[in-house]
Amino acid sequence: MSDSYQQRLLNVIPGGAHTYSRGFDQFPSNAPDILERAEGAYTFDVDGRRYLDYGMALRSVGIGYAEPEVNAAAAKYMGFGNNLTRPSLIELEAAELFVQAIPSVDMVKFTKNGSTAVSAAVKLARAATGRELIARCVDHPFFSFDDWFIGSTNIPKGVPQPVIDQTKIFSYNQIETLEALIDRYPNDIACVVLEASTLAHPGPSRDVDGETFLHDVQRLCKKHGIVFVLDEMITGFRWAEQGAQDYYGISPDLCTFGKAMANGFSVAAVGGKRELMQLGSIELEGQERVFLLSTTHGAEMSGLGAFVATYRFMQQHDVIPHYWSYGDRLIGLLNQVAEKQGVVSVFQAGGVPCSPFYMFRDCSQASSAELRTLFMQEMFKEGVMMPWIALCYRMGQDELELTETAVSKAFSMVARAMSTGVDGLLQGPVVKPVFRTFN
Repeated sequence: MSDSYQQRLLNVIPGGAHTYSRGFDQFPSNAPDILERAEGAYTFDVDGRRYLDYGMALRSVGIGYAEPEVNAAAAKYMGFGNNLTRPSLIELEAAELFVQAIPSVDMVKFTKNGSTAVSAAVKLARAATGRELIARCVDHPFFSFDDWFIGSTNIPKGVPQPVIDQTKIFSYNQIETLEALIDRYPNDIACVVLEASTLAHPGPSRDVDGETFLHDVQRLCKKHGIVFVLDEMITGFRWAEQGAQDYYGISPDLCTFGKAMANGFSVAAVGGKRELMQLGSIELEGQERVFLLSTTHGAEMSGLGAFVATYRFMQQHDVIPHYWSYGDRLIGLLNQVAEKQGVVSVFQAGGVPCSPFYMFRDCSQASSAELRTLFMQEMFKEGVMMPWIALCYRMGQDELELTETAVSKAFSMVARAMSTGVDGLLQGPVVKPVFRTFN
């Protein structure tokens, strides 16, 4: 493929893509610069080459690309005008469905991306508590593009120092790190923000048998009047139909959803307890107002129609049980092939089966971007795109077999690199982390 697409992208889009995870520096040099379309579990480049796609649009597609039922629902509401001057019927239906679906939610506000949803939850927490500080989990990679989060990463350029100082960090599965923050800043922390799970299930509770770290967080927040914000952008509609909060038996004060909730259409949500959500309302006479979310396209009818159709499809087709089953088989397959090819010392697949992960380590057990790049490069040669692992309902036995063939060939090259190094095997530069201070 011509390099002209990459140059054209960089010429008109900062970074060449609208999400840094899609950037050229996240992929090996033989990855397609640009894609044209997708269907089911596959994407296609402009030359017509097909790739089994384990990226699934940054996890936003859960059923499959261009799913007919979902597309038909979106098209229906586009035909109804798509965006109206007053609330639409599908807006009400989607809101009532979401409130019915998620146990902790009494009210919901829709928006178009996860960043604005999580930032809205932070704003509500500050308004409710009168406090300024935010405690966010350092082990979870991304909550928002807004200053309160980015300022606490290693890319703080452009963020005022007072804003940077307002966000503090704690560690997942280490409740004492959150306790230490609360002890250091008593009566100053407005909210705790974390995901329910990423690479593994939450560990056991320190205090109560049969419970988890998440229950400890919940208790600590309640004890100190801190708003418990659970980010379910990834876990929502993947761990369980009612969210990871239902799977783990917790009840956050506020929660945020997005990604797979509308099978690739732009829908995200912030929801939670009525007393918090109503701070952003207008009907309570004399109440000081919180300007919560005001998005022209937040209630776009096509996206909300897609959400309703996606959720109904999940209920009717056992989509989430399929994630767990396929993911469990995939983890086993990857580790078995790694053992067979002699690369198990540098490769590991694991995680929660509905959302697996893989990683490469070097001889010192540090994360190896070189081996990961080589692996992805060889997978692309076999028609498999695996920058990470996101599953969809349209992945089945054929896709497992294609994956096994590709992985076997890729691991043979990894085994070779273990002896000789990656020099001469990599066709281009090593992929870089998204969060880095310098390009």
